[in-house]
Formats: sequence, C-alpha cells, structure tokens
Amino acid sequence: MPLTADSPTRRVTGGLKKLRSSELNRNPAKVFAEAEDHPVTVTRRDGEALVLMSQREAEGRRELLNFAAQLITVTLDGEGSLSTRMAKAFPWMLALSPDDRQTCAQDLVDAARASFSTDQPHLVLSELMSWKETATAIAAGLGDIEPEWLDEDDAAPVERP
Repeated sequence: MPLTADSPTRRVTGGLKKLRSSELNRNPAKVFAEAEDHPVTVTRRDGEALVLMSQREAEGRRELLNFAAQLITVTLDGEGSLSTRMAKAFPWMLALSPDDRQTCAQDLVDAARASFSTDQPHLVLSELMSWKETATAIAAGLGDIEPEWLDEDDAAPVERP
C-alpha cells in the first residue's frame, strides 16, 4: 500500500477547476488554512504538482515510516514470538509483564495496520506513545501502588470552588 499525500488531499478550487500556483499567490490565507487541516495539492502548469502540509503532518508521516521500518525489521527476525522480537526493537517493552508485552505487540501491529490503511499516522503513534509511557511508569515503580477505590456510599460530595 503506497503512503502518498494524494489520498487525503483536497484541491482548493477558488472558482477554478484546479488550484494553480497563482491561486496560492492570490489567496494564500485560504490555502494555508486548508494546509493546516490536511495536505493540499498545488498544481502547476510548468512542473510537477506539489503538496503543501503542516510540519506536524510531515513529522507524523516521517514517524510513521520510521515505525514501519522497525516493524518490518521485527517481522524479518525469525527468532521467538512477536512480543520477544518487538522487545528487541523497542527495549522499553521489557518493563512490561510477558502478557502485557503480547498485548502491546498486537495493539501496535493493529494500530499500524489502521494507520497505513487510513493514512492517519496518529493512530499508531498515539498507541506507541501510550504503551511506552505505561512501560516508563511501571519501570519507575508507579505500578506497585495499589489504588484506593472510593465507595459510592462513603463518598462525600465535593464542593466546587
């Protein structure tokens, strides 16, 4: 599946059938506002079409491709389970229990598939960050504290300031 900027882009028409580079000169605020939300294709008569996108979008795509490269490396390493192979690529996973490592590995693969198929890098990146932060908290000992649950009967209402 190709990762291209063409799928989620919209053409800003401004009354024209195609956005030409001159439209960018005439209505830059409109084009930039569109590019903040999603990539915008700018067609040119004298050259290849260009894609204008936010830095956040470009970094998300770069991070997605980086994760994809790591995931491909994991799948090519034929030794051990998926979670064992992924822990080699993502050593922070070693802070998780063996069952959590398996869940994490499957969650990351599922999120990656969703990201690749919808061209939405944030799906896998947020899943990756969530699991990494969980592993970091466990490594810091934050998982050792037993939560104190409040019973609904014992809970007194809290006044708002």
